[in-house]
Amino acid sequence: MSVRERLGSLFKDQSQLDLTDGSVGWPLFYLSLPIVITNLLQTAYNLADTFWLGQYSTKALAAISFAFPMVFLLISLGMGLSVAGSILVAQHTGAEEPEKAEYAASQTVTFSLLASVVLGVIGYTFVGDFLAFLGASPDVLWRAESYMQVISLGIAFMFGFFVFVSLMRGYGDTVTPMVVMFGTVVVNVILDPFLIFGWGPFPTLGIEGAAVATIFSRALAMVVGLGIMLQGERGVQIHLSQMRPDLDYFKKLLAIGVPASIEGTGRALSVNLLMYVVGLFPYTVVAAFGIGVRVFSVIFLPAIAVARGVETMSGQNIGAGKPDRAARANDFAAKIMFVVLAAMGVLIWFGAEPIVSVFTDETEVIDIGATFLRYVAPTFGFIGVMRAYTGGFRGAGKTMVAAAIAILMLGIVRLPVAWYNTQYAGMDQTGIWWAFVVSNIVGAVVAVAWFKRGTWRDADVRDDEKPGVPSDD
Repeated sequence: MSVRERLGSLFKDQSQLDLTDGSVGWPLFYLSLPIVITNLLQTAYNLADTFWLGQYSTKALAAISFAFPMVFLLISLGMGLSVAGSILVAQHTGAEEPEKAEYAASQTVTFSLLASVVLGVIGYTFVGDFLAFLGASPDVLWRAESYMQVISLGIAFMFGFFVFVSLMRGYGDTVTPMVVMFGTVVVNVILDPFLIFGWGPFPTLGIEGAAVATIFSRALAMVVGLGIMLQGERGVQIHLSQMRPDLDYFKKLLAIGVPASIEGTGRALSVNLLMYVVGLFPYTVVAAFGIGVRVFSVIFLPAIAVARGVETMSGQNIGAGKPDRAARANDFAAKIMFVVLAAMGVLIWFGAEPIVSVFTDETEVIDIGATFLRYVAPTFGFIGVMRAYTGGFRGAGKTMVAAAIAILMLGIVRLPVAWYNTQYAGMDQTGIWWAFVVSNIVGAVVAVAWFKRGTWRDADVRDDEKPGVPSDD
């Protein structure tokens, strides 16, 4: 069997998948596997920055520990529109309404890019004040601000690629975004050390170099992604004639997307506010926390990927009038993710020190980071359960429910517990680690209980007809 044939047996595009009939396990696997790899490649951006900046200086490493949550915040504020577009594309695809799916995709691209420009301006203007509010020390603040200003100027490129990934996923094509992501990650990984350290003809840009490398790579990904959708030979197609802003359709996107933005923004704000608590400790704790969060971002890739797969399967099956099949997909995903992530938690518990030492050679940072990983590792399985069911809520159009669970877990449980433990209970940074443990368990329990109520089953968010969308007659 040739290499191409072997790859073809692993990765299937939308034309080879039937998400609305047959078993739920294999379609979910084929849908999620490319998302796992895409997200792993996505995380490679951050890991490359973390690795090279860790070699550059520990203070630069602490600076991106503050900067990364703010990047997440800016993206989360605007990504609700792409989530809404993905849900609409999925439900129209499941209902065999391709013209409406294409219109939804075209309008999503337009309004997402407009939102990204606004958010970029806001981010560039207020990044310094926000980082100072979070408690970044002066020698860390200017580094984090420099990084974030470059990211803010290029955030439209990041949005453009994320929209491409979301819309293609809603259609059922997760392979094409994976291939595009691979190429741009290679570019980023190669550029990082040249721009950070000033290798060859490049100037020494330090932490700004990492930001420039990321934005340049994202720009390439956006151009390629939009080109693929305009061509329309793979995945959902967009049309320039349908990209003229339709304010009525914008209201529809907002109705679905605002709760999704609330979910993402709630996650991001809780992480940023948690940085305020972390920032009360020495920079070694801040650096260790940043490394731990980066490690979590890799460990949770399967859960996030499967959640996105469940989102697509739920959307298409609800659009096709098959809510029972959507429920089966959710339950199957939750069970598998609990087992997989629990096993990964065991591996992380035993290998904590070597993992943290990849990013730094400072003994104190390694010790603190390893302790952080060991506290949280036993609860990894609960994250898998929570992610699976919130993906189902989003696919059903119940984005406010997914948002409520995220806010409960992070804003109402994790943040207050971390604050109480460190400020009133007399605990050191382990009080923050315990907050992760408690919130992970609570989030899973609430997600299961809410899903079993079954209130999501009738959540078809399609309209019979929309301005500018041909009817199916």
